[in-house]
Amino acid sequence: MNKEQLREIISDKMKLIRVEYGYTQNLMAEVLGLSKKTLVQIEKERTLAGWTTVVAVCALFQESEVLKSVLGDSPVEIVETIAHQQVERPGKKTLGGKVWWQTIAGGENFTLQQNLISQHYRIIDRNNHRRFSTIDRMEAENRFEAMAKKEH
Repeated sequence: MNKEQLREIISDKMKLIRVEYGYTQNLMAEVLGLSKKTLVQIEKERTLAGWTTVVAVCALFQESEVLKSVLGDSPVEIVETIAHQQVERPGKKTLGGKVWWQTIAGGENFTLQQNLISQHYRIIDRNNHRRFSTIDRMEAENRFEAMAKKEH
């Protein structure tokens, strides 16, 4: 998944997210820092939400069931990984990949997973904390191998 694809997905779901939260167009536009006219254009599929709007939606509505249905359990992680191409630092505790994740490789202390929706990769530690994310499979595999070697 890339920025353009994510913009399309979020734009397509904006109205559903707004309705899920019980927001009027005026309130949703205010929360996102948009004009009502721009929100209407997005909802009517006449234009795509801009990248900053997508980031705001994923951050401010990250618990949305509509959003989770199209992006999985961590919309913010997907945005962050796409924006930076990769993220390396201890992250928040995850659910361990029970939903939306496929295990690619496992070690004693680390697991390499791929998101079934966005197709990005992450490495989590044995306590299910995200340690690394990237959209590049080779980078993910190389980093996983390096981390696995360090544990021995």
